[in-house]
Amino acid sequence: MEVDSMPISLPVQEKASATILCCNCGAPIDGTVAAGALCYDCVKLTVDASEGIQREGVLHTCRDCERWLSPPSQWVTAAMESRELLALCLRKLRGLNKVRIIDASFLWTEPHSRRIKVKITVQQEAFEGAIIQQTFEVEYVVAYQQCPDCQKSYTANVWRASVQVRQKVPHKRTFLYLEQLMLKHGAHRDAINIKEVHDGIDFFFSQRNHAEKFVDFLNSSVPVRVKKSQELISMDIHTSKKSYKFTYSAELVPICRDDLVALPIKLAKSIGNISPVCLCHRVGTSINLIDPNTLQTADVPTPIYWRAPFTNLTDVKDLVEFVVLDIEPLGPTSHNGRFVLAECTVARASDLGVNDKTYFCRTHLGSVLHAGDSVMGYQLTGTNFNNSQLDDIEKNNAYASQIPDVLLVKKHYARKRKPKTRSWRLKRMAKDEGELLPKKADQDRMDADYEMFLRDVEEDPELRQTLALYKAQQRKKQADEMSMVTTEDSGDEEVPKIDVNDLLDDFDDMDINDQV
Repeated sequence: MEVDSMPISLPVQEKASATILCCNCGAPIDGTVAAGALCYDCVKLTVDASEGIQREGVLHTCRDCERWLSPPSQWVTAAMESRELLALCLRKLRGLNKVRIIDASFLWTEPHSRRIKVKITVQQEAFEGAIIQQTFEVEYVVAYQQCPDCQKSYTANVWRASVQVRQKVPHKRTFLYLEQLMLKHGAHRDAINIKEVHDGIDFFFSQRNHAEKFVDFLNSSVPVRVKKSQELISMDIHTSKKSYKFTYSAELVPICRDDLVALPIKLAKSIGNISPVCLCHRVGTSINLIDPNTLQTADVPTPIYWRAPFTNLTDVKDLVEFVVLDIEPLGPTSHNGRFVLAECTVARASDLGVNDKTYFCRTHLGSVLHAGDSVMGYQLTGTNFNNSQLDDIEKNNAYASQIPDVLLVKKHYARKRKPKTRSWRLKRMAKDEGELLPKKADQDRMDADYEMFLRDVEEDPELRQTLALYKAQQRKKQADEMSMVTTEDSGDEEVPKIDVNDLLDDFDDMDINDQV
């Protein structure tokens, strides 16, 4: 007889755990895993993971440069509630090296309270096999302390290197353009003082490499010639260590935009056989010239210019207003399409109604001029120039006939009055004017130069691309009214306008009442 065998499952006896009572509150706990005969709640109440860690601290910051002191003597740049500032706060606390940091974050405080609160989460092993995690707050008091660099900036004659930028011209238009380039690229950030002098600007630096960096910026922006000199201040006879002050003299070329120049004949042949009497239409790292009769362009590099320097025949202060009577484009255009060759007949605006004298000339402004427009130009006929290069050109049979009677420079936009409001603005550098303030005549001349520079910015799109233009702060006006504000009055409709979409928002000057 066969009997089916069935597996019989026997009851498994669970291993009995050793239960003990908590030595503090008497609660039953597992004695095999209990730490120090304490329950979980008693461990949290009796063990402090943040014991020995500071709950208060002091942070030192400089009001002028807004940097923070990282002991013992390093000053670092950190924005509010940034990772750099949080790392600085954690380094200031004593006792954090004994625990493990799990999380750290800033807590909101009033901006004017000069308090910074940080919430820190740490872990620590309380007993063998028991890890406790705890969160606590640390409050820092923000104290002001002037950094050594700012102390030097408020003390006279502590600079180590200076850059003297000079240009021998009767106006400040080139320096205004250079100032905007510095502000856009931050080239003046390391300067401890900027002083304005008669023919230029002096920049003072605390370190020599900062001055050399600034000189490199000048070489990459404008045609300049730099000379270096040094002066021995002190010397240690025991270690032979010497201390010097370095001075860099940077001289800009005295040729500016819209200047009329007469090139030496030898130089004109070497740069493409351009006509010696030409117009400077741009100054970048080199001098860009154009012949309005043929639209031929040429560049004069900085080393070639300083090998045989020449001056301009006349500048924009001698421009004469003409009225276009007739104009006919001839067809040829420049490589970028900006200039169009045209033949036009013009007359001086002051001669209209007095005499019928007209002038026939060629111009490169065929794309913007129309009959009846006003244009600014130089009148060469009947004008005496004390220039040796022009005398050589007049004596040369090949080039004497190429000297035009009138050379047109730019279109003139009639403005009824000086604009009081503009929808855009430019930033200015804070400069030290010295002990004596400028006279009223000098101040009027500086204001006129700045107004002329602003008009050049309005009329030249290529110039605007190299600058940073900001929206003007016009409070208590609606947004639709701001969009209708132009650079001129309502009567000046032909004046070029700058699109508001091309302007930048200046967040540095905004407050809580401004609307973005």
